[in-house]
Amino acid sequence: MTGIVETTWPNGETQFAGIIGDPIAQVKSPAAVTAEFRDRGLNWALMPLHVSAEDLPSALRGLDVLRNFSGLIATVPHKFAAFRHCKTATARATLLQAANVARRNPDNSWHGDMVDGLGFVNALSSTGFVVAGQRSLVVGAGGAGTAIAHALLEAGAAAVSVYDRDPKRADALSTLLCGVGRYDVSTSPAPDPRGHTLIVNATPAGMHPDDPLPIMAEHLVPNMTVADVITAPEVTPLLETARNRGCVTQTGAAMYFGLLNTMVDFITQAEGGDHHT
Repeated sequence: MTGIVETTWPNGETQFAGIIGDPIAQVKSPAAVTAEFRDRGLNWALMPLHVSAEDLPSALRGLDVLRNFSGLIATVPHKFAAFRHCKTATARATLLQAANVARRNPDNSWHGDMVDGLGFVNALSSTGFVVAGQRSLVVGAGGAGTAIAHALLEAGAAAVSVYDRDPKRADALSTLLCGVGRYDVSTSPAPDPRGHTLIVNATPAGMHPDDPLPIMAEHLVPNMTVADVITAPEVTPLLETARNRGCVTQTGAAMYFGLLNTMVDFITQAEGGDHHT
């Protein structure tokens, strides 16, 4: 790949990647990932792509034929569909049946991975938080919640409880993770933080001002750490409530920046970019 010439960028040699979601206006990736590409001397850029679930299959087929479109990041609600579109995937993505990042195979098909959980744990660890031994509640068994629950267990969490408004989805995730190894995984009947030291909101609740809080916040106490995956607003109503109750918090933006380098490594096939687990 040729280096970037400031006066002629982007140009005909620029490679594009896209972040695909619905909604898309809240994402920070286009500027941040493009800046990371440029910092690495790569003639790449990331575009936001607003596509509904209904239109996703046709959109992905269209992207398949673009020879200067070489990377894909999937956000809400497309992570499971993105995995299904990948011809090959890492062991982690295959286990979770979800992908949030993909790159081209030599035959121009897609190779995917699911690295949300890595970004989440990386962000926590960078603050000095030790995941090992924590009792965690993950609210939301979608793509992000699935990856985070798995990553917490891989990092040594003592136990993970999963809550989802759809009990069948929570049960399916608990069953999947119990089958991986000797993990203490259970389904929670309510988003009740009592008995947990780490509480994670992995749902979209909080993106809009009138959203109800995703957990039973009246039970938050100061020895709990509360984390959110939402990037905008950066301080969600849940995090504001948790701070007011004396809890340590982690924003979705912090998780995202813990994830950024991992995604760029994978898309560009940098050394170590597969991050197999």
